[in-house]
Amino acid sequence: MALQLEFGTVLVSATHNPGKASEIAALLDGRFEVLTAGALGLPEPDEVEQTFVGNAVLKARAAADASGRIAIADDSGLAVAALGGAPGVLSARWAETPEGARDFAFAMDKVEQAIARTGSADRSARFHSALAVAWPQGAVVAVEGTVDGTLVFPGRGTRGFGYDPIFLPQGETETFGEMDPARKHAISHRAVAFAKLRAALF
Repeated sequence: MALQLEFGTVLVSATHNPGKASEIAALLDGRFEVLTAGALGLPEPDEVEQTFVGNAVLKARAAADASGRIAIADDSGLAVAALGGAPGVLSARWAETPEGARDFAFAMDKVEQAIARTGSADRSARFHSALAVAWPQGAVVAVEGTVDGTLVFPGRGTRGFGYDPIFLPQGETETFGEMDPARKHAISHRAVAFAKLRAALF
């Protein structure tokens, strides 16, 4: 029997990142009641996998097994061509300051400085999003979406979160940091991944 998610199902969003939680909730479009791992006090597992899909599955599995509910998890990041795909799965770690805080302004400066050190004029980049849905002690379904774009420095806009201010999606005139949230949700890497997930499960 095919796996399905029925409307009204309670889902645990396996994230402690408020920006990511709100984007996932928006993509779910009111279909489900969403609880966050942060609100439930669930621990964050160490993201030890080498791929976005691997980390999404790891987080979804941990949240589902700890909560006893179906869980949805995202692992996403920025892959910069001039940096050989970095920061990639380490995108959040690049935001960790020497003081132990998480600061994406710091991370964006780090990306700009790393590109400058390469001497490359290539500013192409790709956002990746892997989404995984896990059933407690059961099956997992995972998909991945991407969106291509160009990096702009300094960053523009205060909307979105993470690396959004420096990412200009292909064919657009506004960065994800400037873009109306509804527009971003229509074209983002998460939107692409969610469309695949919807086709698989809804």
